[in-house]
This record gives sequence, structure tokens and C-alpha cells, in this order.
Amino acid sequence: MSREVKTLYVAEAEDGIRLDRWFRRRWPHLSHVQVQKMARSGQIRVDGSRAKPEDRLTAGAAVRVPPIPDPVEKTPGERPTLSDRDVAYARSLVLFEDDMVIALNKPAGLAVQGGTKTTKHVDRLLSAWGEGLERPRLVHRLDRDTSGVLLLGKGPEAAKRLAGAFARRQAKKTYWAIVMGAPSRGPGRSIWR
Repeated sequence: MSREVKTLYVAEAEDGIRLDRWFRRRWPHLSHVQVQKMARSGQIRVDGSRAKPEDRLTAGAAVRVPPIPDPVEKTPGERPTLSDRDVAYARSLVLFEDDMVIALNKPAGLAVQGGTKTTKHVDRLLSAWGEGLERPRLVHRLDRDTSGVLLLGKGPEAAKRLAGAFARRQAKKTYWAIVMGAPSRGPGRSIWR
């Protein structure tokens, strides 16, 4: 474990990134839970103030980095974090990919992010494209039971632009549902024809 407390600064290309993702980009071996614990206990500070893992960082912000635990050393022959099967599965979900974006066909039942009892999720599968700055970034989410197109930013700038489009409601979303029978009309906007 590194015993020193450091102050690092948020780069221009990282403007708008979530604090937890900023940490995971630099120390991929840290779990989401570890970052949350450091933030909740006040060990992580941004510009001198306590911060939450979901807080967005601004370019130039000073981040207090507490001592980071060392990565767990892997013994020779130990399998990588993602198996070849996991990498092939992640790649099979690709609908479109270019230099800026990846569009995934997320099936129903696959969570976007992990949790206490969720070990199979899209965020984990993103390691199929690499780690650090090579790793694509989630810019929006879909519920576990919802299938649909999930967009990923390739690089900090692409992720920032895509996330901004969603935040400003510039991204057009279309939802389709299959129902049994004829649902009764309720209050609100109706598009029945």
C-alpha cells in the first residue's frame, strides 16, 4: 500500500467525469466499494471538501488521494479478470463501433453496473477493450430488465460529449414495448392510433 497522501489535478479532457470513474481510471484494481468507502469516510476530498463518488469533477480541480491499497498480485498461470469467453461475449454485443463511440445491444437481464450481488454486468465487460484510457466509458444506463442500445464513449472527450447530449436531452430515445391484450388508456399523453 502506498502510504502517502497525494493531491492530483483533473485534466481538461476529464472535465465532467464522475469521481468514482476518475479513481478507477487511475487505479483499475480498486473496486467500486473501496472508492465508496474512501469517499464516505472523508479520505477523498475535492478542492478541500468532502465528495461523493457520483460527484462530477471539473478540469483543474484538486483531488486529495488517500493511500491506495496495492493491487493483489496474481500468481503465474492465474486467469485474467475477463475470460476469453467474457471478451468474446462483450464483443458480440457490438452493433456499431468507430473512433468515438461503441453501441452495444444490451440484453434484458444484464445489469449495466455491478452491485453487492451483481458480478456479471456491462461495466465489468468493458475491460474487453482495454484498461485505463483505452477503456470505454458508460454515458447512460438502462435498467437490468430492459434491452436496448447502450452507448459508450471511447476516450474522455467522446464520453463527455455523449453524456452532455443526454444531459441536455439532445439524444433522441425511442421506446418499444410488446404487450398482451389491449391496454386501457390512462391519463397523460396518448399516441394510440
